[in-house]
Formats: sequence, structure tokens, C-alpha cells
Amino acid sequence: MQLPVQSQSTLYAEPWEAEAGPEDLLHIARAADRSGFAYLASCDHVGIPRRLAAAMSTIWYDPVATLAFLAAATERVRLLSHVAVVGLRHPLLTAKQYATLDHLSAGRLVLGVGAGHVQEEFEALGVDFRQRGAVLDECLDALRAALGPEEFPEHHGKLYDFEGLGQRPRPAQDRVPLWVGGSSPAAVRRAALKGDGWLPQGDPRDRLPAQIARIRELREQAGVQGAFTVGAISEPLYVGSPRWYVGRGTLTGTPQELAESLRAYRAMGVHQIQVRFRSRSRTELTDQIAAFGAEVAPHL
Repeated sequence: MQLPVQSQSTLYAEPWEAEAGPEDLLHIARAADRSGFAYLASCDHVGIPRRLAAAMSTIWYDPVATLAFLAAATERVRLLSHVAVVGLRHPLLTAKQYATLDHLSAGRLVLGVGAGHVQEEFEALGVDFRQRGAVLDECLDALRAALGPEEFPEHHGKLYDFEGLGQRPRPAQDRVPLWVGGSSPAAVRRAALKGDGWLPQGDPRDRLPAQIARIRELREQAGVQGAFTVGAISEPLYVGSPRWYVGRGTLTGTPQELAESLRAYRAMGVHQIQVRFRSRSRTELTDQIAAFGAEVAPHL
């Protein structure tokens, strides 16, 4: 699940999150950890321009700091950046931050990356917004090297060139999973050819089969081998029968009914689904997390 509180776009934030803070994040992370969730995810924005602030808000916690904070309070749940706009930073800086996070969390990092969409962020940091796709492509290659096993990673590209600079600690994992976010044709191609997984940007159910088929086709044509994780973001959920209006598109019902609906994702070829629960308070959210883990997950 994507963590609440740490990002508060009007598209998905619940009213109670406006007054929430670190203690709420801790409670929610621990509830997800206890309930068997696969990962907790945190977003990435350096700054929100005034033209977008009303819709996006300016509340966007730093993902490395947030996930490191929660790593110490959890035991098994994985830690996902969904997604890190890695083109805003030099790959050696990104590698230093996330390698340390993986080391501190005993190998629980999943590095989700994306091209970004806020032009002003790129301009303020001196990165060409129009070239963000090409920047991300090379960042992925550079990060493969910088997050690998070598103490002195090496990469020679058009944008980044480094060798002879040692970085320890190394990641705890032999291979940090790189999941690529986005649903544009370029993002899907990038995920298929350069990633270990794909994080769609809100594709509805009827679009997913064609996207998944395209990924398989691209990987087969290029001869790309290895495991690949296909993700999806489900509709908002509420376990049980809500006594308040949870929105027209929210899935509700018994655990068996919810599981039957969510199993349709597996039939499409999806390996992991990101869920979001409607809630009016932290307590209601953690109750929903616990109910999902205990009553819905066994049917999946």
C-alpha cells in the first residue's frame, strides 16, 4: 500500500490526514507489517509550484527519510519508492541514499523510479525537463552499476561518467529491484527493457491486459531474461458494509466478495496489487488494514 499522510494530493488524501504526522505513520506502518502487507510506498517531490499547490498540496515527505524512519519500526514489510524521480539527482547520490536504506533495513528496499511531471522542479534543480526520458534511461543504467556488488562502481555514459569512487555500505541485497513507473508507451517500454518490474500509473482494469501483453512482447523481442513483477493499483477498498459514503468507485463487501474481485488482476497476469482503503480516521484505517490482512488476504 501507498502510505497515507506522506503525500496529500486532493486526488486521494482523506480529510483526517491534514492533521496527521509521524506518530500516525508509525501506527499505520506497524499495522501493515503485522498484517502481512508486501510493501509500504512513499512518493517523491522536491517542491510543488504555486500553480499546482491547490490540487497537489505541498505535503510530500522525502521518501528516503520516510522509509528509513519506518524501517526501524517494522520487521518484514518491504520499502518502496513510488516513485523516485531519480533524474533530479546524480545517480551516485541516489545510490548512496538508497544503498544505505537497503543496508539499514536488512535488504527490504524496492526502488521504484519514474520520469517526473512537474516542470518547475526540473528547472529549479538545473535539469532539462524535455530530456527527462533520456535522463531516466541513463539513470537506470548508472543505478544498476552503482547499486551492484562493486565497492567502486563504474559507469560511462553520455550524461554521467564515474569510476574509482568507493561507496559503502553496499546494499544488503545482491540485486536491488528496480521497478519503473508510468503508463505512457515510453514508460512501458522502459519498464520492459530496463526494469525488474512495472508500476502502472492508475491504469483501469480494461487497459491492463494490453499493457501487460506489450511488456511481454517487448521483452521477448529484445531477448530480456529474468523475473519481472507486474503491478496494478486497485480501486479504493472498504472491507465490509460501510455506513458512510465511500465513493461510487470503491469496492465494498464481504472478504470473499472483495477477494473474488481482486483475483481478476491475477488472471490478467498481475503479480502484486497496491490497495488503498477509504477511512475517516487513523483507527478506521488500521482496522481496515487488519481486516484485509486477516480476512481478505487468505482468499488471495
